[in-house]
Amino acid sequence: MLVNSRMLLALVVWGSAACLFGSDAAFAQATGCTMERMAGTSRQVMRCADGVAIVAESGARFNIIDRNRDGRPDAVSLRNKAVLVDVDRAQRPGGFEVVTPQAIAAVRGTRWAVDVNSGTTSVFVVRGRVAVGRPSAGRRVVLSVGEGVDVTRGSTPLTVRRWPPARAAALLARLGQ
Repeated sequence: MLVNSRMLLALVVWGSAACLFGSDAAFAQATGCTMERMAGTSRQVMRCADGVAIVAESGARFNIIDRNRDGRPDAVSLRNKAVLVDVDRAQRPGGFEVVTPQAIAAVRGTRWAVDVNSGTTSVFVVRGRVAVGRPSAGRRVVLSVGEGVDVTRGSTPLTVRRWPPARAAALLARLGQ
């Protein structure tokens, strides 16, 4: 009985530590993805065999989502800071989403950045096209290369804008691009 209690305690402690310190890394390992730090930075990059790559800014709070439990990530739930997502359409015909408190950015294959800061989600497209809308539904907008949108809570229409090069460069620099 004492041995079983010790084993249970060890399992609980190990499981708690994994949840606190390595949940994304553990998920990445379990799904055929690799999670690593970018050399010389505190950014993380997750690369999956099915054509998804995610670069996370230092301090970004996010979770990987596998909605249909097929062992492949379907989305990222981003709570703060920024991620850069690259999806290979040939390998991921079902697309990928980044979900934030203010917006859902969905694609079939592209490269785009999403930043959550002070109640605003900013989405910028590097390659391809991205559909962006609020989680509460309503009208979606479609962004093309060089375009972005800032999404806040509420119901005001989403306005697509061509981002000034300085703004795009500043966001991409935070992601090592």
